[in-house]
Amino acid sequence: MERTVSPLYAAIDLGSNSFHMWIVREVAGSVHTLAKIKRKVRLAAGLNDHYELSDEAMQRGWECLSLFAERLQDIPAERIRIVGTAALRAAVNADVFLSRAQTILGHPIAIIPGEEEARIIYQGVAHTSGGCGKRLVVDIGGASTEVVIGEGLDASALTSLKIGCVTWLERYFKDRCLNSENFDAAIQAAKLAIEPIIEQYQTLGWETCVGASGTVQALQEIMLAQGMDELITLPKLKRMQRQAMQYEHLEDLDIEGLTLERALVFPSGLSILIAIFETLGIESMTLAGGALREGMVYEMMSQMRHHDVRARTLDSLHARFQLDSQHAETVTQTAMSLLASCEPHWQLEPQAEYLLHACTSLHEIGTCIEFKQSGEHAAYLISHLDLPGFTRAQKHLIAELLRRFREQLSSLPEQHAVSAQTATRLLRLLRLAVILCHRRDDNNQPPATLAVKDNQLTLTLPADWLADNPLTRAELQQEATRQTDMGWPLTLIES
Repeated sequence: MERTVSPLYAAIDLGSNSFHMWIVREVAGSVHTLAKIKRKVRLAAGLNDHYELSDEAMQRGWECLSLFAERLQDIPAERIRIVGTAALRAAVNADVFLSRAQTILGHPIAIIPGEEEARIIYQGVAHTSGGCGKRLVVDIGGASTEVVIGEGLDASALTSLKIGCVTWLERYFKDRCLNSENFDAAIQAAKLAIEPIIEQYQTLGWETCVGASGTVQALQEIMLAQGMDELITLPKLKRMQRQAMQYEHLEDLDIEGLTLERALVFPSGLSILIAIFETLGIESMTLAGGALREGMVYEMMSQMRHHDVRARTLDSLHARFQLDSQHAETVTQTAMSLLASCEPHWQLEPQAEYLLHACTSLHEIGTCIEFKQSGEHAAYLISHLDLPGFTRAQKHLIAELLRRFREQLSSLPEQHAVSAQTATRLLRLLRLAVILCHRRDDNNQPPATLAVKDNQLTLTLPADWLADNPLTRAELQQEATRQTDMGWPLTLIES
């Protein structure tokens, strides 16, 4: 039997702070990471006042690329893309670096303009992050910050600002002091750089805001480590600034959740983000699922261009784990019908519907490992799989809901995707939908109706149908007892 091998793709980003290489393959409509290699080259720190790259900085870059070169040898040239960004755009002797770099890699390197970098970053965000409507994307790099407004896969405003966490470190935290003077200077300078785009961006407007940088990822990791939710807000940024200013010098910085690798450029990146929040009037921001490297790869994979990222993710998981898509759709329709009955009485968050859809679509994924503990297996798989279109908090909630989708019922742990009340209500609806679709036969779906009063659910089914389906009746009666015992009243009525 002939074996099918998925083609490999490689994206290399010669950033101003770090060089990254990402090697992937496409499997069943999803991108599988095979290697992620990162080296902190700090190219931008090697630029002098005349924008000349130092020999030491170039040598660090060449040594890094010598490591990358080994992994490129077996990948076709048309599936390799290598780009240089802000530091190489600025360097007057970039040709010296590039000449040797291209010899080392054996492939051309494109130094992309700032707007092109912003466009590719937006593609990376659009292909990996869920949500609809206009989105504002912010990516703070080592020597530039890209700010984009777009909808779907189309960007309507692309800007690359000459501010970055490495250059701001060298300008405003050069003495390594974490005092208010340095923070204020860094924030004010960033605001001046942002000022020319304020009117255009506020006129265009946006519904959601996502951050696609190491600074935003570091902030989210700090917040989660300190028991906060994943939503980045200005008060939280100010709190991070106060925490940083408790330490006298950069080398002393020891904030819970902040890695040593990120600590050096954290204050400068934080200053830029505070300036962006205050200048553009951003209310909240979440972490994007991808950025420049993801945009490079998805543009090489024409078959992966899909406007609904979450739908692509669910379709991919169905294919990879050979799930029963027809049954999943039946459970989904049943759950959505139950949800529609509740919505006039239950005020649920806007994302509740697609989170319930994800759960009903994937509720049997754990049975691919083993039936008895399928809920535990489902929770493990969801927690460890890449789910483009879903945030970290949403993944956690989906995993915990699937852990409890059948049989034994327990309270949900603390989560930050939706309110605790909404999460509980999603669990109740998921469990009912799964039981009501027990026969796996579209032609024998019970004509169930659900009435809601406060937290009380009343499920009504025809007595003759229940008489013909005694196992489902027993399961529904048991479920009514379980939910009621949890303080979630559920009554089964036979009409």
